[in-house]
Amino acid sequence: MEVRDEEWLVRNVTRTAHDGDRIEAVGVSEFVRDQEAVFFTALDDVQLMDPRRTRLIADDSPTFRRSRLFLEAVLRKTPLPQSERGLALADSFLLDPLPYQHRPAQLALSGRNLRPRMLIADVVGLGKTLEIGLTLAELIRRGRGERILVVTPQHVLEQFQHELWTRFAIPLIRLDSVGIERIQREIPAGRNPFTYFKRVIVSIDTLKNTDQYKHHLEHIRWDAVVIDESHNLINRGSLRNQLARLLAPQTDALILASATPHNGDARSFAELISLLDPAAIRDPERYDADDIKHLFIRRTKVSPEVREQMKGQWADRGPSASVHCAATPAEERIFEELARAWLPSTDGTASVSESRLFPYTLLKSFLSSHVALAVTVDNRMRTLKAKEEGTATVAELTALQRLRDLTLAMSDADSAKFQALVEQLRAIGVGPKSDARVVVFSERVQTLEWLRRAVPAALGFKGRAAAQEAARVMHGGLSDEQQMQCVEDFGLADTPVRMLFTGDVASEGVNLHRQCHQLVHYDVPWSLIRIEQRNGRIDRYGQPHQPQFRALILTSEVDGAKDDRTVAERLLEREDEAHRSLGTAEAVSGLYRADAEEKSLIQDLLRGRTVDESLESTARAAAAEDSGTDFLADFFGAVGDDPHEADGDAPPAPADVPRLFTGTREFVDEALREVYPDAQRQLDMDQDQETGLISFRPPSDLTHRMKALPPDYRREQRLHERLLVTLNRKLADLSLVRARESSTSSWPEISLLTDLHPVVEWLTDKVLVRLGRQEAPVITADVDGPTYLIQGIYSNALGRPTVVKWMAVRAGEVTDDMVGVLRRAGVGPTMANPLRPHKRDRLGEGIPDALEAAERFLRRHSDDWDRALHGPIEEYKARLATWEQPTLTTAGGDTKSKLSDLADSLLTTGRPLLRVLAVLDSAA
Repeated sequence: MEVRDEEWLVRNVTRTAHDGDRIEAVGVSEFVRDQEAVFFTALDDVQLMDPRRTRLIADDSPTFRRSRLFLEAVLRKTPLPQSERGLALADSFLLDPLPYQHRPAQLALSGRNLRPRMLIADVVGLGKTLEIGLTLAELIRRGRGERILVVTPQHVLEQFQHELWTRFAIPLIRLDSVGIERIQREIPAGRNPFTYFKRVIVSIDTLKNTDQYKHHLEHIRWDAVVIDESHNLINRGSLRNQLARLLAPQTDALILASATPHNGDARSFAELISLLDPAAIRDPERYDADDIKHLFIRRTKVSPEVREQMKGQWADRGPSASVHCAATPAEERIFEELARAWLPSTDGTASVSESRLFPYTLLKSFLSSHVALAVTVDNRMRTLKAKEEGTATVAELTALQRLRDLTLAMSDADSAKFQALVEQLRAIGVGPKSDARVVVFSERVQTLEWLRRAVPAALGFKGRAAAQEAARVMHGGLSDEQQMQCVEDFGLADTPVRMLFTGDVASEGVNLHRQCHQLVHYDVPWSLIRIEQRNGRIDRYGQPHQPQFRALILTSEVDGAKDDRTVAERLLEREDEAHRSLGTAEAVSGLYRADAEEKSLIQDLLRGRTVDESLESTARAAAAEDSGTDFLADFFGAVGDDPHEADGDAPPAPADVPRLFTGTREFVDEALREVYPDAQRQLDMDQDQETGLISFRPPSDLTHRMKALPPDYRREQRLHERLLVTLNRKLADLSLVRARESSTSSWPEISLLTDLHPVVEWLTDKVLVRLGRQEAPVITADVDGPTYLIQGIYSNALGRPTVVKWMAVRAGEVTDDMVGVLRRAGVGPTMANPLRPHKRDRLGEGIPDALEAAERFLRRHSDDWDRALHGPIEEYKARLATWEQPTLTTAGGDTKSKLSDLADSLLTTGRPLLRVLAVLDSAA
């Protein structure tokens, strides 16, 4: 197109409410070359090129390389049409070929929903981040992923950013409140800071401050929004829920991800689903899997497809071994005090505390450590002393003082669990002369800090510095940066870290399996869900060793003592049983939330119930509330079958992507030769033919593009000085492995040149602008007469392609197999260029007739091509017409009308866009 007397290459077009079409473009003419810009048709005079005025030019390059590259570049840059449901890039990335990880992308593109929106609810460890990356890649290939916002918990920001770049070459800029403020200082006043970068990743805790960012977020559209750990959005009225409701209407694609996307309440889960599709659920109190099958996907490790594909790639987890630790005399005295004064017994003896729940807080603190118990006792004493004294308060204070004295009398040697932990770590092999690593979980910060101080010395780490380097501690009291640094250090092979003592802040979303397959529960959470989440940190996709779990079980001989055998050991057994039979323990209790499970269990212990009786009681209660069936179990319990019964276990179908070149390798090689004939001198390029490594100094226009890459990566790898890339997947994977073994940087030196990589996109644009404005080459080929190659695109009201056809027109006859025609005409890397002059004026006179023939062909077949779009859209509109949900007619205002308008906007409209790409002419 032509705007402001300059020529621009259109990258993406979207319809706006008030300013016409929003056109994202890159400069082609010399003054604006490689400059990115956005134009609005209501504000700028945008002149589309008239294809009838196409000027035919000669191509003097060897093997018609310039023409072939131009055609391939157009094929690559043209978004796949909405009607293309297959996967175009699934095999292009640094991933194992696992079709089960392709299913979410397949669902997003299936057309079952008006927009690519879904909830990925796979259990922990299956690779949800990779599934998100695959889905985003497919959206980018369709021109629906230019602007991406990823929202995650703070402690997984870097991990998520790292995976999307190293695996898919999708760069995300990490922003925090300081980064956003810095952008606001650099841009003109009034500009939206979220327009500064196209693809960003932000902490949910940063963005949830809707008062600070609401105005900006309300006035920006995204192609795709990803919200990880989306179960945190459920509580209506919370800041996170408000953020989700603010973002959902501002994006086309919305991907929610969570292994536990529910709190056991049907209405709350329905509200989460409404973010994806407000019309999906009629009755938020009662619905089933069929209502949301177009929005929801969930598998477990025992699902047939997962189990079959993961053979040999993900070791089955070992048993949860209970390590019994007989209480020391000092600990038995505390058990005696707890049993006598605090924990109510079955004979009717009351607790000294007026609080029914506090005695169990004391018990759980002691089962963690005497250090944690001391802090709990001191806090309670301060609370009681602040109250008006009464007989009950004095009695409790006296009992607390006895506990305090008993606790202060203990040393490390009096802790049976501490001694057992040291023995277990030695058995694992953790020590100064070993590379073995272990993650140790505890619920109590005081326990974690104590273990971090005491354990290294007990294992023989000499000196304060060595002891501090050997152990890291991670809990919610640390800053976000400190938490991310803990995870990174533990995941790099040549750092001195051997032990990570962590709280349950690391039980969600954090990968700890890179260098570790040993986990110890120093204390055990009273929740099946929390136990499973902890185990999932090392039991996950990519774990090469069998995950090993140990739990320290403190035992007592005191009558009435509720030691770890009472609750913890039985919960470990039930979690292990559920994992092996169902693939997840979430549905066992029927409560679906860790805090609800623990609260219910304590209440049942007060009633005298056992762990098994408590779990059975809550499951029955949940089922009774749903008329005898726990309907959420249909979603979150045993889900071994593939959710798409119609697709069965067949691998997702590949997309029909026309290519003139055999692959990206051939295209990159030819493009470099064309654009930089002497690359060794012009780019200081070095290519290792044996390994496939390409090393070069990036020119200024490529350096400018690389500003979209993660700043830490650019700085650490000094990308402004030299780029190391490869098309050899094994070499790229080896570089990634080496980065994990490095203590200096987790970013790999060598990146894989996927179709989405900025270097490939840069070369593609360089090839496109080798031809001038409205120019098309003439190629000498084996054809009977002039053959015009024409691109035809139908679009919908949103400006997205619905039908894309690559046509060849000869003597008024049209075929939509342009690539086939080229191959049959001998157009390829081995062809010769005889430098034969063609009568370009005469060939140009045939362009209008060829364009008319192409448009007639498109109109004649448009109904057939549209049929694939009409079916799902009409089905959705029919379902919408019968909707009676109150939120769609009253509180939701015109939501129903907007959804209907959205459905209509997806249908093909208007005349096709035609473009003359090249002309084949015979040598005769």
